[in-house]
Amino acid sequence: MSNPILQLKDASIYQGGNLILSDVNVEVNKGDFVYLIGKTGTGKSSFMKTLYGDLPLTKGEGHIVDFDLKTLKEKEIPFLRRKLGVVFQDFKLLTDRTINDNLTFVLKATGWKDKKEMAARVEEVLTKVDMKTKGFKFPHELSGGEQQRVAIARALLNSPELILADEPTGNLDPQTSIEVMEVLQDISKNGNTILMATHDYALLLKYPSKTLKCEDNAIFEVVQRKG
Repeated sequence: MSNPILQLKDASIYQGGNLILSDVNVEVNKGDFVYLIGKTGTGKSSFMKTLYGDLPLTKGEGHIVDFDLKTLKEKEIPFLRRKLGVVFQDFKLLTDRTINDNLTFVLKATGWKDKKEMAARVEEVLTKVDMKTKGFKFPHELSGGEQQRVAIARALLNSPELILADEPTGNLDPQTSIEVMEVLQDISKNGNTILMATHDYALLLKYPSKTLKCEDNAIFEVVQRKG
């Protein structure tokens, strides 16, 4: 029995009046690990932005974690984003505070109140990405790979139903990319659903999974050849 967390039907994605992707039909089910590939400028980021409410969906149908993208109101976007974990290429950590404070800041912003509960949750997610001992450090004291692990931990804070990872290894060297990928794989094995945009084809070969490709204003599933 499929359990779609993300479903787009005959959707068109526009940015600033320009048609970026047309007739998009995509389904991501609970527990899936899905890649989104395609050259720069083919619409991967616009697709991601539509999913987390940065771009409106004006044509077709779209449902994500129980939200209707077509009727999504401005005031609903923060609630949508609480159910999503978003990991960006450039980490987006707050440089003026420690890792623990970065994560606590997100919890406070999303309605957590109890200090003990917040501290416990921060420790829990940092443990998941093997960064438990680094919580007292500032972002600039960490390597790129460590910062991205923290960004993944931050995405996990509110137990999201879907993690959108937009080029999470884009700024990392190959070895660090694999380390970050291992973290994402572990999270996926725990039942988290992940949609990851990437142009790192080496990762697709090493960790094969369902793959969607953006090309010629369309998104289609790529069937990976075995062996």
